[in-house]
Amino acid sequence: MTSLFDEIYRVILLTDASGKCASTLHLTEQFADFSIDQDSSVKEIPTPGYPPSLRLVPPRQLKRRGIKHQEGRNVLMHAIAHIEFNAINLALDAAYRFRHQPTSFYTDWLRVAADEARHFSMIRAYLNQNGCEYGDLPAHNGLWDMAVETSHDVTARMALVPRVLEARGLDVTPGMINRLESVGDAQAVAILQEIYRDEIEHVKIGSAWFTFQCQQQDLTAATTFKSLVDKHLHGELKGPFNISARLLAGFEQEELDKLEQDIRQNHRSSKPG
Repeated sequence: MTSLFDEIYRVILLTDASGKCASTLHLTEQFADFSIDQDSSVKEIPTPGYPPSLRLVPPRQLKRRGIKHQEGRNVLMHAIAHIEFNAINLALDAAYRFRHQPTSFYTDWLRVAADEARHFSMIRAYLNQNGCEYGDLPAHNGLWDMAVETSHDVTARMALVPRVLEARGLDVTPGMINRLESVGDAQAVAILQEIYRDEIEHVKIGSAWFTFQCQQQDLTAATTFKSLVDKHLHGELKGPFNISARLLAGFEQEELDKLEQDIRQNHRSSKPG
């Protein structure tokens, strides 16, 4: 039998977007056909496979454009395509990197990866219909930077990727949908609405596994989350929060109240004078 971890590693490094999406779906559909050697070696992945045409730049070099015209909407949707492509790699890496987990840990993250591949494919089709291809525009690699930083700590990974980076998508996506509705782009709106619904479930999966890891170590989840945010993000969470979506995604109201209080306090302390 083919090793599950060897196959996931191969898929992460694929640079062809279509091949990566198809292989990700195959991993999910044929999971039972793979062997799981929990003691096999884990290889470092400084960067996953991206299309050769994609140019990665610092975030400050990325230009924003209005979405009144299709060119600007292509810029926006290309940025979201890159987030979804990275999300494929992040979900696969969670399934690859962290060993000696329950079988449902691997099936959960492969299912998330398959969803992200579907999201990416929808956006890519939209771009193709509007004269753009993934890799035509530059992008930044901040999402994968967090994967590298948390590569040796499953608890930190479950806290900081689903519950910070992906949860931020729950906060900002409704606003993007509203903007796209205002310019009459029904196709883009439908894509983002589907992604938004799925991402609530993805963050919920991350929250559940974060809680599981804390329970295994006899840690208090809310306190541990705050300490990991302080350690890796210097306590800087961005708001405002989409409270209703975050509650559906596994956050507790008391936890959100405390996080919002910390954001307000940090904002006041950063003001001059």
